[in-house]
Amino acid sequence: MWNVDQTAETQAGAVAWGSAGKGPALVVAHGWPWSSFSWHRVIPELARHFTVHWFDMPGFGRSNKVAGQSTALDVQGLVFAEMLQFWKLDRPSVIAHDFGGAVTLRAHLLHGVDYERLTLMNVVALSPWGSEFFDHVGRHVDAFTGLPPHIHEAVVCAYIQGALVNALAGDDFERLRAPWLTEEGRVSFYNQFAQADERYTREFEGKLGSIRCPVAILWGEDDPWIPVARGRLLHEKIPQSSFEPLSGVGHLPQLEAPDLVADKLLGALETLD
Repeated sequence: MWNVDQTAETQAGAVAWGSAGKGPALVVAHGWPWSSFSWHRVIPELARHFTVHWFDMPGFGRSNKVAGQSTALDVQGLVFAEMLQFWKLDRPSVIAHDFGGAVTLRAHLLHGVDYERLTLMNVVALSPWGSEFFDHVGRHVDAFTGLPPHIHEAVVCAYIQGALVNALAGDDFERLRAPWLTEEGRVSFYNQFAQADERYTREFEGKLGSIRCPVAILWGEDDPWIPVARGRLLHEKIPQSSFEPLSGVGHLPQLEAPDLVADKLLGALETLD
């Protein structure tokens, strides 16, 4: 059901997107270094209850990748708001993963975009960010951009593997890494590290208590990148939120435990019969 066979022109270039299902509007936002493909195993169940919209953020997946383009969180927040306008969606429900959390929170808290409900799953929302390796590459980007292709491939694979505590089904791992192994993908991969800046979350951290919709927080309890304690802290900072840990799951719940996650997402969105 997942595909990105349509495009929209945005301020950050061409964006690949797709949609499926019938019912109220639901938008899913991916994180780094993923793409909308990361939702492909839960989209069929979500689409039984919602019209689900997804897109590859600029610099990711099959969307525009250009050397030197700005794909930092400030731009991504504006593009997210732009895509909701493109789809003519007013107050959709939103599910966000990883830095998709920061993207959707910026759109809501800084750009005035309203949601019916917001579900945050293992999100980047509070400082400090990410893993030790993320921090290391960010400090030494120039040393990584010139790596030979086979070494770059090993870096990408090791980085993705470091997020997981469960094996992925089928060819999911191969399809997660594939966009980063082209020449334009390699450039964009390190571009994301170079543009990472914690000020993009600090700009809204003080506003978390003023979120204008119900919030559900789901968290893979064994996340190697963003500890579950960070999820609990986020829950404390959002008074109208619920919090549920996902036992035995790492940083990529929607691919590590898709059946469980689809059930939990539908429960959070109150669509179960």
